[in-house]
Amino acid sequence: MSFDTKKKEVLGNLYRPGTLYTTEPVTTLDHDFWSLGHGKVIPHGIYDTQKNRGYVTLGNSKDTSEFACEALKHWWNYYGKALYPDANSILAKCDGGGSNNANHYIFKQDLQKLVNEIGIEIRIAHYPPYTSKYNPIEHRLFPHLTRACQGVIFTSLALVKTLMEKTRTNTGLSVVVNVVDQVYETGRKVTDNFKKTLKIVFDEYLPKWNYRAVPQLTH
Repeated sequence: MSFDTKKKEVLGNLYRPGTLYTTEPVTTLDHDFWSLGHGKVIPHGIYDTQKNRGYVTLGNSKDTSEFACEALKHWWNYYGKALYPDANSILAKCDGGGSNNANHYIFKQDLQKLVNEIGIEIRIAHYPPYTSKYNPIEHRLFPHLTRACQGVIFTSLALVKTLMEKTRTNTGLSVVVNVVDQVYETGRKVTDNFKKTLKIVFDEYLPKWNYRAVPQLTH
């Protein structure tokens, strides 16, 4: 699978690029300042390269590692384990920055918590800087989501969900969308205990970019 967070959008009567066929003129504000909107939408995408299917989680808080891991957990619990009942590991390809920053231990801490909950190993493969264009989600899901939403004014989170769910391609791509109405805290620090008892297994080759989070037995 491949995952990443798409560009954040402002909700409100604000201009968005694209062509839209309507029966009457659409009038909007010509600037998209955050202060002019009434909220925001943060689309976190997961692309299943085997099934050619996209899973989008729409958040309205912050793009944090906790949010990214929550999206992964939802995908596995509701779709992944049913599609791959015999799987003993998940290969997740992602960028090296943002909510899944390769340099931040908070992502590794949240990732370890995630695998402890779902009980399956997750292998992370980060793309080094300036190579994120090779991440499959960037050209096999996100452009089609953009096309499905082009020109439409994002007046509500429900409208964004409806538009993205209509995403289709001739090659069989389909998209499932989930909305998470939860506030995520920013500026969280990794616990000292986690660094002392780090269970992340780093690869011998390029350990900064490649590592495994293995479920731990809890009592």
